[in-house]
Amino acid sequence: MTGLGQLRHLRRYPDEVEQTATVITVTEQAARKIRQLAEKDGADPILRVRVVAGGCDGFSYELGFTDAVAEGDHVIPAAEGVTVLVDPKSAPIVEGSTLRFNDALLGGGLKMENPRTVHECACGDSFSI
Repeated sequence: MTGLGQLRHLRRYPDEVEQTATVITVTEQAARKIRQLAEKDGADPILRVRVVAGGCDGFSYELGFTDAVAEGDHVIPAAEGVTVLVDPKSAPIVEGSTLRFNDALLGGGLKMENPRTVHECACGDSFSI
């Protein structure tokens, strides 16, 4: 298991991909949930985090499994053998954020805690910076 914040060489990725652990932090509980969801979907535990325009407050997060690393991606190793990817356009917006898992029945799931957020929609799905 890789400790949070540690950087390890990921041989399966191209050399030109930036490997960093400073863009976001992934909690162990979030990594465990990502691994469980990946296994259920039959996917590799590689989660892409993107910020897209939309929602009530201007931006929202898009999370999804991927099997490929794009050039310029930030590669964040997490616990449980999970890898999180952040594209170069989203990185400045999510920098310093923490990806957590909330197991609440209402409003639970993977949640990004972003220190740059100045307002969140009441539904919690969109934000502004």
